[in-house]
Amino acid sequence: MRVSVIGGGVAGAASAIALRRATGAEVTIHEAYEEPAGQVGSYLSLAVNGLRGLEALGCLPQVQAAGFPVALQRMWSSSGKLLGEVPRGRLASDDLHSTTLLRGRLVEVLRAEAASAGARIETGRRVDPADLDADLVVAADGIWSATRSTLDPAAPQVRYAGLYCVSGVSEGVHLTPGTYHFVFGRRGAFLCVPAPDGTVWWSAQVPAPEPPDPAEITGARLAELYAKEELPLSLIRAATRVDRSMPMHRLADVPVWHDGRTVLIGDAAHPVGAGQGASMAIEDAVALARCVASVPGVDRALAEYTRLRRPRVDRMTRSAATNRDAKTPGTVRRRVNDLLMPIAFRHVYARSTSWLYR
Repeated sequence: MRVSVIGGGVAGAASAIALRRATGAEVTIHEAYEEPAGQVGSYLSLAVNGLRGLEALGCLPQVQAAGFPVALQRMWSSSGKLLGEVPRGRLASDDLHSTTLLRGRLVEVLRAEAASAGARIETGRRVDPADLDADLVVAADGIWSATRSTLDPAAPQVRYAGLYCVSGVSEGVHLTPGTYHFVFGRRGAFLCVPAPDGTVWWSAQVPAPEPPDPAEITGARLAELYAKEELPLSLIRAATRVDRSMPMHRLADVPVWHDGRTVLIGDAAHPVGAGQGASMAIEDAVALARCVASVPGVDRALAEYTRLRRPRVDRMTRSAATNRDAKTPGTVRRRVNDLLMPIAFRHVYARSTSWLYR
């Protein structure tokens, strides 16, 4: 079997590894950019479900070595009140701990593993699925997938999600190692995690009716937005790097995931955000390879893949939308959250997330 993978990011590289090792197929990754990894993107976290997927691919230790474990997550109100502490990306009983790393490092590791597994990687050229000489085409070309509209001209369009994101790195601010912090700020959410080298990686997620001009979103502007939140303000003032602001996007439910020999995976089919985006893409890769290996005929295998994955992905998409809405509360809702969240974290969190991490 000949397989062409469009896109050399997390979903594409993971699917190449999975298909090579599960089926022995001849796999080629087609990546549009010359250097798709490097420092592309900010940091991300892999939850335990993504880590188990990497374990199935045979490259969990390599990815863990490229990042660092984060065992806990603390949620803070805008006034600095601790709302709750929960396991980060896992159940309390899980031995595996969430791994945080730069997206570019994850891509580098997965691409190296794909090459080691025997996949070919071609970069610097865009391809048309119709021109590919392959029995199976895996479209892992991200939220802006061109393949999606080729499969279904009526596919939904990418929309601005009403938030923009700014990431940065700070020095000189001590935070407890192995703990991820989430602040429900008055004018936006703020996420941060201390790295082993003593720096702190952070991300501000700010609601805005339209994407702002990146030139206007400076450290000084962020300091204004988070002037009343102690932890975010201290990190913004201590920043040694502030990245360009990036609008966040959403995509309505994609009705067509496959047709004939072509299938959408990862963000091309179901963008769910940085919290689970990479983990869901890795799950996709493992599930796709298992279906192709066990179900006769590509079209039938892709139909089975869609049948197996869609219910879980749909549930994750709904959860991601709820999380996105929680980052943009008004004054009244924020006060209600401050009262109810401590109760929810103590009594509801484990039960409400068990489906995801098991």
